Amino acid sequence: MNSIKYLALVLFLILIACEDETTNPIGTQVPVDSIEKSSKRGLAFNLTDTSDFGALKSGVSWWYNWHYETSAPSGYTSDYEIVFIPMLWGGTPSTNAINELKYFMLEHSEIEYLLVMNEPNLTDQANRTPAQAASDWVIYEQVIADLADHGRIVSLVGPAVTWGTMVDYADPVVWLDAFYEAYWQLMSQEPKIDYLAFHWYDYGLADQLERLKKYGKQIWVTEMANWNPQINSYEKQIQQMFEMVAVCEASPDVFRYAWFIGRGGYPDNHFTYLLEPEPGVLNELGNYYISLPY
Repeated sequence: MNSIKYLALVLFLILIACEDETTNPIGTQVPVDSIEKSSKRGLAFNLTDTSDFGALKSGVSWWYNWHYETSAPSGYTSDYEIVFIPMLWGGTPSTNAINELKYFMLEHSEIEYLLVMNEPNLTDQANRTPAQAASDWVIYEQVIADLADHGRIVSLVGPAVTWGTMVDYADPVVWLDAFYEAYWQLMSQEPKIDYLAFHWYDYGLADQLERLKKYGKQIWVTEMANWNPQINSYEKQIQQMFEMVAVCEASPDVFRYAWFIGRGGYPDNHFTYLLEPEPGVLNELGNYYISLPY
């Protein structure tokens, strides 16, 4: 082989190698500007402002707003790589709500999960006894089955339990045990639960998660912060955030987690807001949240 042919062959191989580095095994172009961030890390907040999306995009991968649809401007997934996760908040959802949810999910193929039943053992939240929740769960399962009939495979996430206010069922494990039993009595089988959900606002998150291992499910910590009265500054909340995020990132039992909350009424008495009143501006806690390792 003469030198010219040899040089041409070398150049050709280099070009092929370069192409291999920018394509996946089936030849689809890999985005070169994909954002490197934790797939677990999310936000419990009604996120709608594009400036807020821009501020959070480098560290937040998903959010939810306790509703089954969002009014956020279109393109949030492609522009910011932040996915919206819908929720059926309480028990006995209306036919209209279910139909609107199905329509929304069929229009958004990127959504793979459905959150359900927010804090059933709190009387000022979903407020569902284990027996009521068992009947509700049949409805949720039918929603999942209906979506599957349209080619949409969606995982069911919930119920989102915490330490509550319901008589005899304040302990989330006591409530869950009774829920499983009630569902078995109703349907002669275990409920379809793809992931459990949990909320926590104090010290000791790791211990709480340990108690939930008995159910054999990965967990979405869909609300977390520390509201203990000892947390009386953003500096102290930053330390708690560091510890809680580290637990969630390190644990194979935690599939997703969401900080509570983006912003709310002022003053921020619990020192948990991530955003300043001005859209698109992170405070010190917000900057810390999106910068934490994963």
